[in-house]
Order: sequence, then structure tokens, then C-alpha cells
Amino acid sequence: MERFFKIFQEAAIAVRAFKLRTFFCLASVALGISSITIIVAATEGAYQQAFEMVERFGPDSLMVLGGSETTRAVGHREKTITLDHVRAVEEAFSSAYVVVPMTAQGNIIASYRERRAQTRVIGSTHDYSQAWTWPVVQGSDLTENDVRGLRNVALLGHHLVETLFGQEDPVGKYIFVNRIPTQVVGVLASRGTSPAGHNLDDRIIMPITTVMRKIQNETRYINNFRIRFVDARRLESHEQELRSFLRELQGTPEGAPDDFRIISPKEIIGFLVALTGSLVAFLGIVGVMSLVVAGFVLANLFLLSVKERTKEIGIRRSVGAKKGDIRFQFLCEAVLITSLGGLAGFALGVAGAQLLTTMGQFPIHFSWRAFAVGLGLSWTVGILFGLQPASRAANLKPIEALRS
Repeated sequence: MERFFKIFQEAAIAVRAFKLRTFFCLASVALGISSITIIVAATEGAYQQAFEMVERFGPDSLMVLGGSETTRAVGHREKTITLDHVRAVEEAFSSAYVVVPMTAQGNIIASYRERRAQTRVIGSTHDYSQAWTWPVVQGSDLTENDVRGLRNVALLGHHLVETLFGQEDPVGKYIFVNRIPTQVVGVLASRGTSPAGHNLDDRIIMPITTVMRKIQNETRYINNFRIRFVDARRLESHEQELRSFLRELQGTPEGAPDDFRIISPKEIIGFLVALTGSLVAFLGIVGVMSLVVAGFVLANLFLLSVKERTKEIGIRRSVGAKKGDIRFQFLCEAVLITSLGGLAGFALGVAGAQLLTTMGQFPIHFSWRAFAVGLGLSWTVGILFGLQPASRAANLKPIEALRS
């Protein structure tokens, strides 16, 4: 054990003595490890955000949207879901504890005194906050009477409250929504931004009857509805049952495409993984190429170092150093340099990830796994590409080494 410790000390001294070699090897490894670190952190960040979104969306929830990808592609109508469909689903599915219709209208001008904002209005029922697990933190929620009476009342998102009211309490105040005087009855909790960068807090929630009649001039069609089931474990079977029920309800012929789309938590995870995949693939190729280049740089510099230190190796062999000692020292030097490169690469990866997060709102999550993967790869590079130079140094014959 003492022998190995002394050899390691000699390796550390050599790493410090050959500064230029150490710098180039360290820099090349650091670049590769930084890319790998970002890959691991981005992948973990994407999965973490996906599962957070599933929790927010509701692991027991399904969303039914009017229209389908096929019908949209050929320019057909998007509104194919009606309030009657929602009522029929509510009556047919006793396993559902919330069925909430929704309709939306963008480019709405909301104003309060001299302040104005362009926002989005969503019409829904009194179950909206329960459907999205989105609590009302100020004031009160919408009521059934608000929906039945087509009342001009609204819940505001946190961002809209800051834009229109600043530090003023909005509850009980009146705003104009497309010139319709509307009383603010409550404020929703802050939700931040979506993966696509949309501000979730920039919205107005009003009774669906009010939005349909007074803003959209609509009496029948809605954009979508949301349904939550008691037993989340049977969500896939619920989805199939709901699909069959809606096709029968709309009289869709067998073999014809659905006239609606169902979004489940599984699709959310798939979307975010696909969103991350392009960056991960790009950085993966760059990272692997950088590590291979770093390995060749290390191998060549170490082979050059063997030639420069031939006399030193000969002296050490002549005074009793074994082949294994020489091989172990050179491997220790390689692993020590790549370990330092791995640490530098991890720090560089953290800095690069911060830049990605700031510029692109990309989900990044660092954990021990990112650090361990980076350090493990740096050791692998050190051992694989340092083995040949170490073996060449160990196989030098003492007499020939001293002559040179």
C-alpha cells in the first residue's frame, strides 16, 4: 500500500512538472465532459419537468379537444365538441368526478383605468380550479349561479393582476374585457410558464356561458373539455372507453378518423422527451467526439512524454522499479489529469446549463448522477487512452533507456 502511495505521489509531481501537457489534456477532456454533463442534466431536467407537468395536469385526467390533426391539416373546422357532448359524458361516466367544459378566445383587450393588456379569456364552469388543481388564493371561485346567470365576473391570473393592478387589491374591482364591464371575484395562484414558453398566469377565467354568448357569439360549440377519474390506475382503459363513446355519440363511421383529440399524461411526457431529444442528440455527438479527440490528444502527448522521460524511466528501472510500477505511475498521471478535466468540465457544464436556462428556458436539473457520469467518463478516457503510453514506458529496457 505504501508503495502505491509513493507511486501516486510521483505521478502527482509529474503532473505538476509537465504543465503544458497537463493543460492541453485537461482542456480537451473538460470540453467533452461539459457536453456530457449538460446532456445528463438536460435529460433529468426534461423528465423532472414532465412529471411535474403530469402532476399539474393531473395523473387522473384526460383532455378532449375539438377537431383532429387530420381535419386541421385539410382546413376543416376545429370545433366539433358541444355542450351536449359534455353533458352526455358526465351522465355516462360515473367513474368521473369532474367534467368541465372550456372555450377560449385570444387577443382580448383587458383594461383597468389607464392600464391595458392583451390577454386570453377562458370560459369554464365553477369546477375550473378543481379540474386543474389550481387554487384561488384571493377572493372566491366562480359559482353555479354565475354560469347560469351569464354574469360578468372573472378570475384573474397572477401576471394579469400585476399588469393591471400593481400592488392594488383587485378583488371587487371592475375591469373592461372587450368593453364588457366585469367584476374581479378572485385571483388564481401563480403557475409560471409552460415548456413552450407561454405565460400560464396571463389569463382571465369567466363563466363559459358569458364567454360563449357575449364574446364569441356562440351557443353550441366549445373548444375542449376536461375529465378527471376516481381511479387513475385505469386511465388507459378510461381513455379507450371515452374514445368509443364519443365516436358513437358523433356517429363516426368505422375506420374513419376521430373528429376530436384526447390528450393524456403519457402524451405530455412524450412531447417533452421529444422536445429534449434534438438537443440531447446534438450535444451527445459533440460530447462523444470531444472525448475521443481528448483521448487522442492525451495519448499523443503521453507518448511524447515517454520519449522525453526515457532517461528517467531507465534510472528508475535500474534501481529496482518494476514494469508494473512504471505502468501504474503513467496511468495515475493520465487518470489524475482526466479527473481534473472532469471536474473542470462539470463546472463548465454548470455554467453552460445556466446560459441555456437563461436564453432558452430549457429545463436543466443537476444531481449526483450528472457529476458521477462526468467523472466516470473522465476516468475511462484516462485509462483507455493512457494504457498504451504507460505500457510503452513500462516495456523500455533499462540499458537502452540509459544509453539514450
